[in-house]
Amino acid sequence: MYCIKCGVELADSEAVCPLCHTRVYHPDLERVPAPKPYPVNAKPLLPDERKKRHAILTVLTVLFLVPFLICFLIDIKANGRLEWSDYVGLSMALYYIAVIFPFWFKNRNPVIFLPIDFIAAGGVALYINCKTGGHWFLSFAFPVLGGVMLITVATVALCRYLKKGHLFIFAGTFIAFGCFMLLVEFLMNYTFSIPGVFVWALYPLAALCDIGVLLFIIAICRPIREALEKLLFF
Repeated sequence: MYCIKCGVELADSEAVCPLCHTRVYHPDLERVPAPKPYPVNAKPLLPDERKKRHAILTVLTVLFLVPFLICFLIDIKANGRLEWSDYVGLSMALYYIAVIFPFWFKNRNPVIFLPIDFIAAGGVALYINCKTGGHWFLSFAFPVLGGVMLITVATVALCRYLKKGHLFIFAGTFIAFGCFMLLVEFLMNYTFSIPGVFVWALYPLAALCDIGVLLFIIAICRPIREALEKLLFF
């Protein structure tokens, strides 16, 4: 049952909307539960549907492999060795792992697949570092990717397994990323011998922390939160 004025979902026992205080239309009449506009529990895929999905994924996999093989053959024929086709293949592999690979599994839990994406990105960065003879992976790419992975996976896991307090989670995430910018600039200056300390990182730190504090205030202050819920209808 929903409020006729603001549309907020109401419990059957409520006679007045708790948000806009509008009297519920015919609160004393018996209410028959309406069917859900969406299935409560998704039906398992039938064998034919599962085979169809696997066939589509197989076709997509082949479509990813064919361009790489073409680039590989052109690169080998023109240069006699891998000059650029390996970068193309790694880029396509990253896209495949992030977008296509999770659909091979029935349970596509982002808490599991997000670390796989970051690990794959780290592997690509390590390959580029070794091929170019760089010395930036352990001192820059590895800690930066690791920090972003920890913050992102923690946020997704908390939002997935906690039913309440999402505003607090997002507020903490913004503040964590703001502070993380200081570490990114420090590692960049250390790795690439850039003079100066905390030149640009202070700006995203201030902006992200401001957003985080604002979300904390909204989460704590119920009147502000209810006013925003009424204004934005969420």
